[in-house]
Amino acid sequence: MPWSTPFDDPINLRGGRRLRTLQEAADFIMQLPAAEQQEPRWQTAIEMLINAAETGGGWLMFARVGMLRALNTDGRRG
Repeated sequence: MPWSTPFDDPINLRGGRRLRTLQEAADFIMQLPAAEQQEPRWQTAIEMLINAAETGGGWLMFARVGMLRALNTDGRRG
């Protein structure tokens, strides 16, 4: 499935920004400080995004859930 694949429901961030696709979610993570990207919550989200892009199917839902969990672990919403 292409990285341009949209989530069923966008992920809302603070400030009104939304992550609509696998690519937007990946870009969001890549903009985090390197040390933060290495935290287990973000590593899990990255793994789910890659699985969704490579496999498709139910992985798209897991990718969205992984992003939501990573965002909400410390109350961060972009």
